[in-house]
Amino acid sequence: MVVPVQPVPLAGEHIKWLGRLKENVERNDWSQPLRPIVAKLVANQPLNLTDGMALYTHADLHEVGALADCVRQARFGSQAFFNSNVHINQTNICVLACKFCAFRRGPKASDAYAMSVQQYLSDLENYAHAVDEVHSVGGLHPDWGVEHYEELISATTERFPHISIKALTAVEIKHLAQKSSISTKEVLQRLKDAGLTSLPGGGAEILDDDVRAQICNGKESSAEYLQIHREAHEVGLPSNCTMLFGTVERLEQRLQHMISLRELNDDTQGFQCFVPYPFLPDRTRLPEAQLATGTEVLRTIAVARLMLNNIPHIKAYRMNIGDHLAELGLQFGADDIDGTVQKESIMHLAGSTTPLDHDRAKLARLIEDAGCQPVQRNTIYSKFEEFTAPVLLPKRSLPMAQG
Repeated sequence: MVVPVQPVPLAGEHIKWLGRLKENVERNDWSQPLRPIVAKLVANQPLNLTDGMALYTHADLHEVGALADCVRQARFGSQAFFNSNVHINQTNICVLACKFCAFRRGPKASDAYAMSVQQYLSDLENYAHAVDEVHSVGGLHPDWGVEHYEELISATTERFPHISIKALTAVEIKHLAQKSSISTKEVLQRLKDAGLTSLPGGGAEILDDDVRAQICNGKESSAEYLQIHREAHEVGLPSNCTMLFGTVERLEQRLQHMISLRELNDDTQGFQCFVPYPFLPDRTRLPEAQLATGTEVLRTIAVARLMLNNIPHIKAYRMNIGDHLAELGLQFGADDIDGTVQKESIMHLAGSTTPLDHDRAKLARLIEDAGCQPVQRNTIYSKFEEFTAPVLLPKRSLPMAQG
């Protein structure tokens, strides 16, 4: 069952949560290398590249995690968020061939597919009773322009008005603009008018064009990713933002990636959640990748919480890092673990083994085991309800029959 809950205030009330942060950090005796960073955080001053490198190289991982947890608790108390969603990837046919991608297929591949609008609706019908969000990203289909997605989104909105639609990455928006010979901003406005709720933020990889040339040549540039998200925010579409790490990037490039997102959000306040996730190597074509360890994943979550002072939420993306590491991530600065998902292809083809059969009670248990209070949210973090698992009454024992 769910009961209404008032979330800890987010943006616009810095004085309140910064006061809580000051109280939190004063309970700890921080080591000398972290003290200047603590002072900046309490003053709500953005950390710079040097600060980020100090956090990434600090010998005590748990101290970095504890500092990030202080920030999380100052913002949200014990609350940690999830939602009820399903991932439906509308096509795996793509005109690009990014090195890290295990999902993409050419149009002649035996397992290539492209859902019609009716097939998409029929698939969503299987989950519509249990979700309030559909998350849809896919390949760059050579024949689909903006009209196809207007039809898909409007049909989904009409048939399932209770489901919000989080769909299409920046490179998909760019592709639709090119196919339809219109601007990316016009694509975004038309899709919003059709019923699109928000953008998921995928495809950022690392916002460094040298890295992008190695791992995703042909995708949108770093500047284009940022510009498309700026335009989304301008037309009233909030978005998430992401970072794929553990390929060929340096620590400095990860940090500059975070700084670029933070600087954009200084202008737009449209990013609602940052989602860092490590590269999964299975069945992909990037043998030169420098794979992230579990401790590196936790450190990156913590560093993100500390670097991104103007992005409210940090997600421990369990579809990618698994339930056990996501649970630990809630103690390293993350406050969100995504949702029930039900169905997902991209991460699982790349090697994820995270179960897809989670219901809300299982997610709540995961959050509670991390010492947090489970709160169900909607797509755009504007509606929150405390989740309490239903209590199962013990079976009554019947008297034994006589005779």
